[in-house]
Amino acid sequence: MSAPATPTAPTGTPPGAPHTAPGTSLTPVFVRLKLSLLRNGLRQSSGRTVAYVASLVVSLLCAAGVLLGLIALRGVDHAGALGVLLAAVLTLGWAAMPLFFPSGDETLDPTRLVMLPLRPRPLIVSLLITSLVGIGPVFTLALAVGSVIMLAHTAGAAVVGVLAVVLVVLVCVALARAVATANVRLLTSRRGRDLAVLSGLFVAIGAQGVNVGAQKLFGSGAGLSALEPVSDILRWVPPASAVDAVRAASEGSYGRAVLGLALAAVTLGLLLWWWQRTLTTLMTSPDSSTLQAVEKDSARKQRSSGGGLQRLLPESRSGTVVLRMLRYAWRDPKSKMSWAMAFAVGLLVPFISAIQGGGSIYTALSAPALLGMQMYNQFGQDTSAFWMVASTISTPRDAYLELRARGLGLALVGVPFVTLVVIGAAAFLGPWSAFFDVYGLSLALLGALVATGAMASALFPYSIPAESNKNVAPGQGAIAWFSLFGGMLVSAVLAAPVIGLLIWLHVAGLHSLLWLLLPVGAAYGAGIALLGMRVAAPLVARRLPEILGAVSKG
Repeated sequence: MSAPATPTAPTGTPPGAPHTAPGTSLTPVFVRLKLSLLRNGLRQSSGRTVAYVASLVVSLLCAAGVLLGLIALRGVDHAGALGVLLAAVLTLGWAAMPLFFPSGDETLDPTRLVMLPLRPRPLIVSLLITSLVGIGPVFTLALAVGSVIMLAHTAGAAVVGVLAVVLVVLVCVALARAVATANVRLLTSRRGRDLAVLSGLFVAIGAQGVNVGAQKLFGSGAGLSALEPVSDILRWVPPASAVDAVRAASEGSYGRAVLGLALAAVTLGLLLWWWQRTLTTLMTSPDSSTLQAVEKDSARKQRSSGGGLQRLLPESRSGTVVLRMLRYAWRDPKSKMSWAMAFAVGLLVPFISAIQGGGSIYTALSAPALLGMQMYNQFGQDTSAFWMVASTISTPRDAYLELRARGLGLALVGVPFVTLVVIGAAAFLGPWSAFFDVYGLSLALLGALVATGAMASALFPYSIPAESNKNVAPGQGAIAWFSLFGGMLVSAVLAAPVIGLLIWLHVAGLHSLLWLLLPVGAAYGAGIALLGMRVAAPLVARRLPEILGAVSKG
């Protein structure tokens, strides 16, 4: 007798992969996969478990607070404008979330499924339903339900509200999935990881925007009516149009309600079509990272062999150090985050002051203050690779050239940025008569911070962990804080002569001579920076082993 035939897995199915019979839904498989990934991730450490549980509790409390707050606004005038605005802001958050937090959900990477015999359409349906499991969808559901309860005052509006809740949640989830799929190559690359590191910067800027908007809203005394101009535009943008459909149905405008729901439904269909198209292309096209590696590498070598900035820099130690410093600032995630924060906050402080209408041109001094602090802990940015720099330093002269080149690299970026910020502050905050005062003082402060930064780098080096979210290695926090705040105080003292000259010219009424502050501040800043680096150079040459040991602890 012949042995009974045994079923075999379909061709191309890797060993151990889940095999689903024809007609079997993939949704339970992907739901179990997501829960397994979450459970296994929490098992890695108790700290991660505590952090997840804490975030879950906080998110649920926030969702409950939003739900109760929206219900409390039921019957309030202009509440519909608030519901539309919240839906639009929430949608924007869903669109940006995959770009800034690509590692938050491993199922966002469809390239992990390319070897499985799965068709795009059932795969999309299963992934969409699986995406509804999580904290984000629960918060979105709470906001949508709260908005519907707040706006629905008739039976017809309640029916429209049920459809609106479903459309808002599905559009937000589908948008996040489509964006993640379209940018999966970026999100799994080094640039994607750098973008995730910069997420805190965008969150901080967004928080400042919300703060300014809240002050404008509640400071004007107009209440929710101040949201109407923005709401009149956003109510036609899905899925906020679905929320506005509930308000329209309550007012008896059923035609407008149907139009709002239709806009959200069409948007959902377009997102699913875009998602399916990009998913099909992604899972059937060759991987450019392997097929075009040679071409990309050769092009990169051609660009780095003498073009761009390298062509403008001198062929000496100074040129090499400046190029290395700027490449660190562009490629290293921690350095990039530090520079980006300095740029963003330096621009943000005068900008917010201009919006609030009560600022001063002297808020532009935040730009040189934040950029000058990039000179601190210069050797810590090299981490354990500082030994290569140390091997090239044998005399105080070598140390001075190293510090001077790093200061020059900072000045190449810092001086144009400070100039831009001061000009912008003078244009939007005024008066232009104070331009020379602030510009000269800014250059002097930048030079003083470079000088104290060189000294702090020699006396108080510390390690910056590469694989951790912390910017200071354990046990070195006190050194970092003392270096930072001590250096800022000393820098203020070093800039005192220019500050004294500014005060004296104003007190003496010599306003026609205030233009002298620009050349005096520039010359003083350059001189004090060079003096500080010359004083720090012998300390660096003498303390090379101590510096190497301090910056290698991370």
